[in-house]
Amino acid sequence: RIKITNLLVYLVGGIFMWYFMHHSGIHATITGVLLALTIPTYKKQKDAPALVLQKVLHYPVPFIVIPLFALANTAIPINNEWDKMLTEPVGIGIISGLLIGKPVGIFLFTRISIWLNISEKPKGINWMQLFGVAILAGIGFTMSIFIALLAFDSERLINEAKISILMGSLITAFIGLLWLKLSLNRKK
Repeated sequence: RIKITNLLVYLVGGIFMWYFMHHSGIHATITGVLLALTIPTYKKQKDAPALVLQKVLHYPVPFIVIPLFALANTAIPINNEWDKMLTEPVGIGIISGLLIGKPVGIFLFTRISIWLNISEKPKGINWMQLFGVAILAGIGFTMSIFIALLAFDSERLINEAKISILMGSLITAFIGLLWLKLSLNRKK
């Protein structure tokens, strides 16, 4: 509100906020979400703090931070009965959510938003291709594991969730890519 545009102020404040959040017992990653909500952006200002930060983090986050986060948080112990974990209620729920729930939900909300003129369908894209993209949205590795770590206390359930997330994401990626390949070949 007072137009502080120096990004350093927000980053230093974020470090303090992370420290206190960490010691308060609340999961410290919530700090990142809260901090992101406070960094200002302006529609017509190219040097707004949020835009500067976005440019700086554009490559390190997807190529370094997210893979490191994923590797650090998986630690999936694979034993002789890993495949049985997929048929447990947690496994079935997670795989169903990634394979059916996310794609159907995303596709339906996209259709509804286009029908209500809230958004418009991209030119040159048909509904089959849009559904293929919705299927790919079922790949939910990093955030799904983060949520599983917050949701479950039992190590057994966390491991079931992790292996199910991994398998669900792989299945969804394969089906989504196959779906898009077939729908794009039809268009040609």
